Amino acid sequence: MTEARIQTLHPDKEKQNKIISAEKYEIIKAAILQILQEQSLTHTQLMQALHDKVHATFAGNAHWYGETVKLDLEAREIIKRNTAKPPVYSIHKP
Repeated sequence: MTEARIQTLHPDKEKQNKIISAEKYEIIKAAILQILQEQSLTHTQLMQALHDKVHATFAGNAHWYGETVKLDLEAREIIKRNTAKPPVYSIHKP
């Protein structure tokens, strides 16, 4: 049986993001959303918090998957990045 996969999106419509395991996508997505529910974070802070949250149980590179899923969540307007320097990520509230 073939593993379910998902085509992730990229916020830059000119770019195509990766096809990844749907199971890993859901694990990382849930972790990112839980982290950002608690507070808005810079990219570095978000990736560190993600690593701290999943590294003991996640089979894969949490940072790589985190970046891929973060871009997808931005493209789907589930999370947003502001224009500060450095940018801060938060849950998108339309």
